[in-house]
Amino acid sequence: MSSQENPEENLPSTQETEHGSVAVADENPFADPGLPPHEHRVQDIDERAARRSERAVAFLFTLSMLATIGFIASYVAFPVDKRVYIFPIGHISALNFSLGMTLGVALFCIGAGAVHWARTLMSDVEVADERHPIEAEPEVKAKVMADFKAGAAESQFGRRKLIRNTMFGALAMVPLSGVVLLRDLGPLPEDKLRHTLWSKGKLLVNMNTNEPLRPSDIAVGSLTFAKPEGLEEHDHDFQKEIAKAALMIVRIQPDDIKDKQELEWSHEGVVAYSKICTHVGCPISLYEQQTHHVLCPCHQSTFDLSDGARVIFGPAGHALPQLRIAVNEEGYLEALGDFAEPVGPAFWERG
Repeated sequence: MSSQENPEENLPSTQETEHGSVAVADENPFADPGLPPHEHRVQDIDERAARRSERAVAFLFTLSMLATIGFIASYVAFPVDKRVYIFPIGHISALNFSLGMTLGVALFCIGAGAVHWARTLMSDVEVADERHPIEAEPEVKAKVMADFKAGAAESQFGRRKLIRNTMFGALAMVPLSGVVLLRDLGPLPEDKLRHTLWSKGKLLVNMNTNEPLRPSDIAVGSLTFAKPEGLEEHDHDFQKEIAKAALMIVRIQPDDIKDKQELEWSHEGVVAYSKICTHVGCPISLYEQQTHHVLCPCHQSTFDLSDGARVIFGPAGHALPQLRIAVNEEGYLEALGDFAEPVGPAFWERG
């Protein structure tokens, strides 16, 4: 019969006194049961099981070493521009995928091996350590409470309700001053991060000569930097505007352009892209004419200007924005509008 059917069995024993009252026996029904008996693992009593666990841990550590070797070999085996199809991710960089997988396997196997080692082979005997009580002596506790009550009485905090309530109001209101100070950190960005000085009809002006550019000024394999027409270095907001509108122009053989939109937005192979790296906003300045790759010198993000300026290496999150250009009646290169997306690094409210 279960204890639920006879709940009286779980109650402390009682006995009748000479006056007929019931007294509870001097027992503690909630006594500390102590630690349960130690249960040995199979590895503790069977050496063959212990050796199997040892081999399993060694296998995980060995697999981690092989994955590390694979990580190093990936730099040699895969070119930076090779792309592969991985289901269900899609087309991704073969180098980035191999580096991520091998490093992930190496770290996971080290962790899994350490956990398996600790749970199956290391000692799991529970050790109880008796400690002295940390609470204060009754005399000290009584004195502290008496001092607190005396201080509260002397302050008249409970008696002077007007003072108490106004103090609570002052303490609640004073943090609002900090909220107001946050508004003074600077003007609200609104949509300024989404737009630059580029607009339809703005001429592309050479940063070095300060002259409008013609297609003939852009040689195949060269890198030219440009700014919008009307932006001068002596303007008070020059640095703020050029940080968004800086442009780099290259000329690529039209047959070498892989991206359809890039070809449509170019003029006779002359393409214009934002100079601002999409990682942390550094200016891009290194161009390799054989591969049409540009490199950010800050963190080595690499973009392929012949394929929509997509990221092929490094921490940048997305491709460089392209500026649609054409030639006006006078033969000068001009913009056909602003960038189709915000330039530079992504921000939290970016759509």
